[in-house]
Parts: sequence; structure tokens; C-alpha cells
Amino acid sequence: MANPASYIRSAARATSSAPRRLVRAYRRIPIRWRLAGGSAVLTAVILCGFAVIVGVLTTRQIRDDFDEQVRAAATDLRERLEVRPGARPTCRGPDLDVYGSADSAEIRVTTLDGVLLCRTSGAPDFGIPRADTAEIAGYRVESRVIPVPPLGQAVLQYARPLSDVKETTRKVRFFLALGVLGGTLLALLAGLATARRAMRPIAALTRAAREIAQTRDPSLRVPHPEAKDEVAELARTLEEMLLALGEARDETEAMLERQRTFVADASHELRTPLTSVLANLELLSEQLESGELADAAGSALRSSRRMRRLVADLLLLARTDAGREAPRAPLDLGAVLTDAAAELGPLAREHRLTVDADRAIVSGTRDDLHRLAGNLIENALRHTPPGTAVDAAVRRDGSEVVLTVADDGPGIAPQLAPHVFDRFVRGAGDRAGSSGLGLAIVQAVAESHGGSVTLDAPPGGGTRFEVRLPAGAATAREPVPA
Repeated sequence: MANPASYIRSAARATSSAPRRLVRAYRRIPIRWRLAGGSAVLTAVILCGFAVIVGVLTTRQIRDDFDEQVRAAATDLRERLEVRPGARPTCRGPDLDVYGSADSAEIRVTTLDGVLLCRTSGAPDFGIPRADTAEIAGYRVESRVIPVPPLGQAVLQYARPLSDVKETTRKVRFFLALGVLGGTLLALLAGLATARRAMRPIAALTRAAREIAQTRDPSLRVPHPEAKDEVAELARTLEEMLLALGEARDETEAMLERQRTFVADASHELRTPLTSVLANLELLSEQLESGELADAAGSALRSSRRMRRLVADLLLLARTDAGREAPRAPLDLGAVLTDAAAELGPLAREHRLTVDADRAIVSGTRDDLHRLAGNLIENALRHTPPGTAVDAAVRRDGSEVVLTVADDGPGIAPQLAPHVFDRFVRGAGDRAGSSGLGLAIVQAVAESHGGSVTLDAPPGGGTRFEVRLPAGAATAREPVPA
């Protein structure tokens, strides 16, 4: 059997969490509705209190007036009504039906023993006469004694239906409730209008902030309200924050520009000494015979070649980041792809490399586009097992030239696919010496030539890179390089 204390704790937690849920739900309501709703609730409370007081006083007054009218009418009729004795006593005076019709009253005249002497037509039996005032069968009944010498006395029973009072009371309550609801609704509408007007400066700040976010221009002016209130203080704070952010961005851009310039200059300056080192190492390795010194020279030569390639990659990326464009001319991208594939012939011995390059003219830098095509083919050759087919092609597609490199290898891991064009990203199968800059260079060259590069996963498996560049036209004065 479960412990009763656990049920008590559960109920206590549920009870304590209910207010928190209500608070969270209230906080999710827009602020203008909270302001208008608070105003409407306060107005409703005030109107309800006023309606209760007015309703009680008005109802009491209506009942008092009704009772006073019944008493006055009963007293007046007693003065005007005469009962004559005889074998069958008769009533003389005003016509009871006419007298009572004005107020929907019912009238009976009886003896003290309840024997009926006269009445209005349809008057109910009020029984034996009671005290001066009584409520009988939904009527307010006033009894008056009429002397009948020498018989003694008769009793006049004057009654009016209480439904008249109740109907009047219901109407009063209905109009009071209608007034409360109407006042609450008007307070809600007025609160919404006031809140909307009060939130206009906030809305203006929001529009300005959205425009700054879209344009990324912190120099845009933030609107200042005329009143010196919390909203004005917020506007001033936002403007100071944007000014500080603008200064920080300018400093960051200047620092990045200095860094890009430094990397570009340093990479450019490193090419000359590296070329000299490579030439000396090549000469040294040719002169040395086999042995430890020859192996050391060969290792240094391989490392220097990798360093030269890394410096060339960094120089290309730095030049692209710095916006330094190399001279461009019309050239045949198909011929560039063919040259790049031929250069990678030794690496493709264990693969089935095919090239289908149509003549397609683009405006660009031959060395950069050669690097783009070579990196794509080399990437396919390095990351696929022997025997894999690698297909490279160039074709014209409307106003664009499309270069594709596809393979039927294992493909790229899904978690790596979104980052393949990031710099220094290396897959699990990268060989030693890979810098992780190959595909980053492909993207940088494509974008610097006004194009784009995308990665696709063909339905049959493998990987497919597609580069799209704006098509150009060869001119007679600028021959296309072969």
C-alpha cells in the first residue's frame, strides 16, 4: 500500500505549482493587454462596488415605496368604503374592480370570522384576516378594520402582487449589471488605446533596432521621445550601446584588415626564401649519394615542398580576404581542367579518372582556377579507395559555366558535410601533410570569380562538387590561353 504521506506531498507540490503556472501564463500576455486588462479589472471592481451599493439602496427604496403605496391605498379605501348591515350585509362606496385595476390590486371585505362580504372579481382567498401587513400567496396584503354598527366590525384586505416589485428590482439589477459590463468594456478599450499610444515610443525603438539588425549599421539614429521618462532613458542607453558597438566593430575590422594584410605580405615574402631553399635542397639531394645524409636531404626537400604549397594556399586565401584581385582574362575552363587532371596523373594511377571538358569561356585568373580544379580532383583521389571512378567535366549552362567533379566512393560523413568548406577542416581519412585548406580555397576562388560551389550526395552514393561561374566571351584582342 502506498504511503499516504506521498499523496500529501504530491498534492502540496501540485497546489504550489498552480500559482507559478498562472504567473508564467500572465507573463506571456502582451504588455499592452496586461495594462488594459489591469485598468479594466480595477474599473470593474469599482463599478461592482458602486452597483452593489446603488442596487441595495434602490431595491430597499422601491420596496419601501411599494409598501407605503399599499398602506395608503388600504387606508384610503377604508375611509371611502361603507358596509351596511342586514340579512346579507352589503358594501357601498367605490367600485372595487375599478378602484383596484389602477394598481392591479385585489380587494376583499370579510367578517372577523372570514365570511366574505364583497371582493373584486378573481381575488384569491387570503384566509382569516391577520395582522396589519402580511405576505400571502405572492401578494402584499394590508388589513384595515371597518366598523359596522350594530354588528361589530368587518375587515378590508387590500393586496397588490409582489411580482411588480420583483420585476422592477430585476430591471434595476439588469441595468446596473449592464452598466458594469459596459463600463468595464469601455475601460478595456480605453486602456488598449492608451497602452497603444504609450507603447508608440517602444514600437519606434523596435523598428529602429530591427532596421539596424537588418542593415548591420550601428550608426543609424535611434528615435528619442519628447518626454523625459524611462523610454527616453532606454533610447539614450541604446544609442550609447550602439555607439560603443560601432567603435568596437571598427576596431575589429581594422585589426582584421591589418591581420589579413600581414598574412598576405608575409606569405608573399616567404615565397622567395622558400624557392631558394627548395633549389638548394634539390641540388644537394642530387649530389649526395645514398645514405643518412641523402635521406635527411630528401626529407627536408619533401617538407619544404609541403611548406611551399601551404604558403601558396595561405597567400591565395589572404589575397582573397583582403580583396586583392589578380589580373583576369578570358580563358577556357575546359582546358584548365584538362591541364589540372594531367598534372595529377601520377596520383590517379589506382583510380579511373575521366575528363569530359567542353570549351567554355570564363573571365578569371588561370592559376587560381587551375588550383580550384586541381584541389577538387585531388580531394576526390585522396579520399576514395583504389578502383574508384572519378569524373570531371565542364559544360555550358545558359549564362553560366559548370565544373563538376564526382566520384562513386564512400561519400562524406553527414556530420562533416556542413563544414567541408571551412578552413583547416580535415576528415578522418586525410593523409599526413594535408592542410585542410583545399576546399576552402575552392570556395574562395569560386566566390572571388562571382560564382559558387555546392556539395551534393548523388542517389547512387559518392560525392559530387559543382562549381558555377559566370560565362565570359573571348575577344579578338584577348586570345584565350590554350
